[in-house]
Amino acid sequence: MRFAFGDCLLDADRRELRRGGAAVALEPQVFDLLLYLLANRDRVVSKDDLIAEVWHGRIVSDSTLTSRINAARAAVGDSGAAQLMIRTIARKGLRFAAEVTEQDAPREPHKSPADPSLVVPPDKPSVAVLPFANMSSDPEQEYFADGIAEDVITALSRYPSLFVIARNSTFTYKGRVVEIRQVGHELGVRYVLEGSLRKSGNRIRVTAQLIEAETGNHVWAERYDRELADIFAVQDEISEAVTTAMAPAIGEAERRRAMRKPPNSLDAWAAFQRGLWHLEKEGAENQNLAEVFCQRAVDLDPNFAGSYVGLAHAIVVRSVVYGLRDLPEALDVAERSVRRAIALDSTDADARACLAVALRMRGDASGSLTEAEKALMLNPNLASAHGVRGAVLVFTGRWQEGIEALEKSIRLDPRDPRAAGRLVQKPWACISLAITKPPLNTPKDQSAPIRIIR
Repeated sequence: MRFAFGDCLLDADRRELRRGGAAVALEPQVFDLLLYLLANRDRVVSKDDLIAEVWHGRIVSDSTLTSRINAARAAVGDSGAAQLMIRTIARKGLRFAAEVTEQDAPREPHKSPADPSLVVPPDKPSVAVLPFANMSSDPEQEYFADGIAEDVITALSRYPSLFVIARNSTFTYKGRVVEIRQVGHELGVRYVLEGSLRKSGNRIRVTAQLIEAETGNHVWAERYDRELADIFAVQDEISEAVTTAMAPAIGEAERRRAMRKPPNSLDAWAAFQRGLWHLEKEGAENQNLAEVFCQRAVDLDPNFAGSYVGLAHAIVVRSVVYGLRDLPEALDVAERSVRRAIALDSTDADARACLAVALRMRGDASGSLTEAEKALMLNPNLASAHGVRGAVLVFTGRWQEGIEALEKSIRLDPRDPRAAGRLVQKPWACISLAITKPPLNTPKDQSAPIRIIR
């Protein structure tokens, strides 16, 4: 079934949304929310309905629900102010208000899975998360294994640089023995994550491995051993650990892939990756090349938001670390660049975090904190957003909160070159907190003189 409304077309079977003829990237929960509103457009849908149908009864915070509704509105060209399509009914719920036409999806000719032209992978890195295999004798662990795969899909979908295949497609492989290359051809992805789960007594072991579909090479692999005290807490912990390890691994693989290409054959994505590769290296020449390649990515595709973010980072590093540009001028250019990225994609968490860095360096602590928190609403596992938020909190005297944010940033991405700065900020915050914290045995008479023992 397909739903046509405004300039949009939502294909329920292919799990695809097109707006103005162009495909719109949606994370699975946002797609499910939009589809549910369309299918139930004849009535007001309550918050409880959404939690039951989209989140399958799991506890969802109001901020999470609001962010998904905002993302659904943005995807179809609506907003909370206009509410031309998704309308909020006070104290009742939501209703899809636009006129909708239902269409039967056209039948596509059958293609053999062996056909290498079955699906062409997109320019940016694409990944499929297969259902995790339950290797234990306990059938109840099937739900646990499925939950981890679902949570990883949802978390990866928050990264705008990744094209993530929806659960409905990857779970068709559940219980089947398939070759990774076949999965890559059928789904049109560069990378496939597969994993397994074993339970023994009260301990659980989850293994995961990320494989390059075309070559069969292992990009990343890890094993997680946990005590199974709180099943949902363990599921969340492992899902977060897998996701935060996968995203940098894919990024590193993409940069190696871009480095193998001749410079004159780079497309916008490859040029952007070359820029990031140089950005992570030390030395003024590498930073010069980072700016050159990111600018080339902008020139090749002015509508690619990521290249503007990379360009802003390169400009700031050249100015702050190497003194190759005047700082006020560099911040002006960087801020314009990253605001262009946000205009192209308001859901790009990396762009929000980059803007937070620029605003902090301008001395706008309030604006920086706001942008960092917007980034974390979009992607709670974004290390750079936790890092800049921690820095702002530390330098505005909120030391304990700042320490926690810095620690979260370092834990999420310990190999980030910027982690060194966070390691410096953390002890400074700890010292400040210790100095300002009152003694444990503070006398009741605060006016009593302080005796100094030399």
